[in-house]
Amino acid sequence: MADITWEAPFCGEGSSCFRLGTDADGNGYIAVNGQEDHYLTDSLEALRTLITDIKAGKADHLL
Repeated sequence: MADITWEAPFCGEGSSCFRLGTDADGNGYIAVNGQEDHYLTDSLEALRTLITDIKAGKADHLL
């Protein structure tokens, strides 16, 4: 299992809290806070694009 460095939780108004993480191999991770053992992983660029789109309101229905 990768050695993941998790950031502080990001909590939206009235929604679940998510945590973002990275590893030394350049992978990015996203998980629901408190459930970091069940995460999605992809390249940092793919997750960065997802997060940017969510913040821009393009995918707010996902939250």
